[in-house]
Amino acid sequence: MKVIQQVLAMSILTVLTLVSCQKDQNPVFIPDIANTSDFVQKRGPQLQSVTFNTGDLPKTITLDKGTKITIPAGALKMDGEDVEGEVTLEALEFLDRKDILAGGGNTNHISGAPLYSDGFIFIDFKNDGKSVDKDLANPINIAIPSKRDGFTLIWEGKVDDNGQFAWDVPGEANGNNPREVKGEIDGDFAFDFGQLGWVNCDVLWEQGQPQTTLRVKVLNNPGTFANFRGFSGETFVFFCGKGSNVAAHLYTLDGADGVKSYDDMMPMGVEGRLLAFSIKDGRFYLAKKDITVTENLTETLTLEETTEAAIQSEINDLNDY
Repeated sequence: MKVIQQVLAMSILTVLTLVSCQKDQNPVFIPDIANTSDFVQKRGPQLQSVTFNTGDLPKTITLDKGTKITIPAGALKMDGEDVEGEVTLEALEFLDRKDILAGGGNTNHISGAPLYSDGFIFIDFKNDGKSVDKDLANPINIAIPSKRDGFTLIWEGKVDDNGQFAWDVPGEANGNNPREVKGEIDGDFAFDFGQLGWVNCDVLWEQGQPQTTLRVKVLNNPGTFANFRGFSGETFVFFCGKGSNVAAHLYTLDGADGVKSYDDMMPMGVEGRLLAFSIKDGRFYLAKKDITVTENLTETLTLEETTEAAIQSEINDLNDY
């Protein structure tokens, strides 16, 4: 009996060893980035969280890329009542074109006109895991690092019923929202703001130019066209203005295989780069083309399989384009 037990034990050990070896030889590969939503969430700007006590207000918090947020006492309410105790600031910073594209954002005005971005952010405050009231009792002060002299305009981000995103004039928010703010090189665009959510410093781009409609056909598209932050769809198509921090997301459908700018909203005569990328089932696709916008222009992009590194490199290069 003892010999039989030893033989059985050796047999079981052999089987387990063979199974283990087979697993080592054929490991199950789970990609880090399986789709466009993964890319946006993992390679785009990361959510920053800072926890503080309302008893410590007023308080200034500096985010990773230099944005400063000053919260006055009595600013935060929950269902109209003062928030007391521990609060967590949650924020995202989109301060350059790389951030915007990797994060699935855009510089689209609500009219469809492209905007030149001086940087935008997302802000929320949570108490016990629940967001406080969007409209603040007292405005917070936001200071976004500026790279130029002159004035910028303040906008509020809005998402439509299709999950697409654009920038609009901010709501009244107790009369605390400005429209125009002056900045300086190596300084800040600093302003009081009376609500939470998406906040942007942008100006309208090349508004003196005649305007037209830009159409882009996308061939070899492995998925569907993406909406804001890639919450649905796989394929982004951007127009990026040369020498300007413009990142217009082309998301209006134009036939089965195309998208377009808003009608008669793209300035003619400007130079820019079309960049399309798509990620589906762990496979990566990319296309780009430098263009000059002419009247009723239609361009064709063909997505070709590539690598995540190649997509990231093209996005990074747009900061200097």
